Amino acid sequence: FHHNTTFNYFCKVAFFNCWIVALTTLLCPLVALVVGRSVENMKILCAAIQPLKHFYGIKMQVWGSEHLDLKEPYVIVCNHQASLDLLGMVEVIPKRCVPIAKKELLYLGTVGWACWLSGIIFIDRHRTDAAIDVLSQTARTMWRENLRVWVFPEGTRNPDKPMLPFKRGAFHLAVQAQVPIFPIVISPYRDFFSSKEKRFSPGTCTIRILPKVETQGLSPKDVPRLTETVRQAMADALAEMSVN
Repeated sequence: FHHNTTFNYFCKVAFFNCWIVALTTLLCPLVALVVGRSVENMKILCAAIQPLKHFYGIKMQVWGSEHLDLKEPYVIVCNHQASLDLLGMVEVIPKRCVPIAKKELLYLGTVGWACWLSGIIFIDRHRTDAAIDVLSQTARTMWRENLRVWVFPEGTRNPDKPMLPFKRGAFHLAVQAQVPIFPIVISPYRDFFSSKEKRFSPGTCTIRILPKVETQGLSPKDVPRLTETVRQAMADALAEMSVN
């Protein structure tokens, strides 16, 4: 374990997955019976994941957390590098905030059950009409329940430095709900984590929360420009963090 980097990597990844499965298996029946489905259950899910950063020796640095003090609904967009993003997300996720996830996650046993109980919003990426309908419902729910929504607009994991083109769903949602967007950028993991090189060591992860981007008065025709503006701001921040 201490001398073979590849063996070390697989042990840590296996422990990561086993930890989440074990805790969701233990907690889900209790939460289902006592609370039921509620966005407030995200607190429990986050509390179950947070200790992992200590086990792996990952230090979290957060810049700009004051930006998320807004009491009203908003949309968070964040870059997506690996499953390790979970550690960054639970570090900064505000109250009454739920991620949008692919529908396939719902069928991952107790993990899917835990996500459903926590109010996570599921989208069928293969059915555009159904996805649009879910986003429309979410836009109405955000104001009614004072909900924040977390989205990975790249749509898939991207461990490489250049960000992938953004999908526009998060931006359509923000414009439809007329709520601001908060871009969040997680620094590259390459100094301590690489799935290609099978390397997973202690390190420091920096999370930068950028100032909000307003959508008041914007319409669907403004979404392409809004998407590119936010993506460029995040790409610039990522490039700056990659140098430091």
